[in-house]
Amino acid sequence: MAPLVVLVTVTLAARGLGALAIDPLGTWPAAVTAGLVAMLLVTASAHFARPRRAALVAMVPPRLPRPALLVTVTGVLEIVGAAGLLLPATRPAAGICLALLFVAMFPANVHAARASTGLRTMPLPARTALQVVFVAACLVAAFAG
Repeated sequence: MAPLVVLVTVTLAARGLGALAIDPLGTWPAAVTAGLVAMLLVTASAHFARPRRAALVAMVPPRLPRPALLVTVTGVLEIVGAAGLLLPATRPAAGICLALLFVAMFPANVHAARASTGLRTMPLPARTALQVVFVAACLVAAFAG
């Protein structure tokens, strides 16, 4: 739930700053992009810091090799994606790649919900809806930002 709180809070704060004539944040897509960048930096930090990292490793479906490496790689990809969103030239590609990353990581959420392991903070239907919001934010950043 914390990632959603960060996404919404920073998006609203950015839009408020945009309303105060801070031009780079003057549109909703720009504000959503700012919120997404903040959210990605928060979520990426969990990939490297204890105790969240261990919970993320536990979420990786057992059929996938080297879960600790996968958690590290996805954390790095989130940071790289956040950086890519900051540059207009790379924003579309970053937004699309991040949307695909969220889709690719979704099986870990399914596994966690079914096995009652990892960061299982909400039931699968709610987690699915949340993932749709994250993918939508990525696509807003890619195509409307």
